[in-house]
Amino acid sequence: MSEKVKSSDRIASPVRKVGNIAVIFAGGQGIRFGDSNKPKQFHYIAGKPVIIHTLEHFDRHDKIDGIIVVCVENWIPRLEGMLKDFGLSKVVEIVAGKSTAWESIFAGLNCALKYFNGESVVLIHDAVRPLIDCRTIDDNIETVKKYGSCITCYPIVETVISKKADGTIAIPSYQGGFLIARAPQSFFLNKIISVYEKACRDVNSSFSDCCTMMNHYGEQLHTIIGPAENIKITFPADLLMIEAIITMRKTTASQYSLSHDVV
Repeated sequence: MSEKVKSSDRIASPVRKVGNIAVIFAGGQGIRFGDSNKPKQFHYIAGKPVIIHTLEHFDRHDKIDGIIVVCVENWIPRLEGMLKDFGLSKVVEIVAGKSTAWESIFAGLNCALKYFNGESVVLIHDAVRPLIDCRTIDDNIETVKKYGSCITCYPIVETVISKKADGTIAIPSYQGGFLIARAPQSFFLNKIISVYEKACRDVNSSFSDCCTMMNHYGEQLHTIIGPAENIKITFPADLLMIEAIITMRKTTASQYSLSHDVV
């Protein structure tokens, strides 16, 4: 990270305090998105980059004490400028992404430990989930404090089909019990770091996300149901859908404001 950001007035002298910190993963190139020149988290929707929409939710939340961003390394200078341009003040450090998402998140967690005590709550979130909301952040913090973990989910409402190698299919009878794991995925900082370290000792980094790793090592996981629109941008169509939702919300808010200005 550049000296400019390290000496910025956004960062006081590092103190390991107990608090709530967000680790935002923006370290991927988004190959499935189809644009090799610009990571999807830096595409603009509704006048702002996707990553800024996401960061604003955490930056403005009164229970979030700091933010670590794990970013594609050659895009860090661009992100530094964006933080200044959009007035975001809670980002304490930007960490260069590693070769895998698993390694990148671990780097972000270790960075968080420079500023926050291990008893702190850490919310791990994707930069490309810009429709996170205040209530979901609240629920994650409170659920970790009560149960030790929180996995934000959403119910599967359609039929799930499992296709076998021989071409046959199986349709499980789930009766509404299946959930899609989304983000944030939140834990006490010392707990998730200790499980990451265990996975490193076992040379096991094949996990798709944090809850998969925590479950593998026998950690009890608690879930909440997040908003339906808390989707991850994977393909260009997702970007268009999220932009439409943001535009609709702005229009609705504007109409509401106008209707209440009438005396």
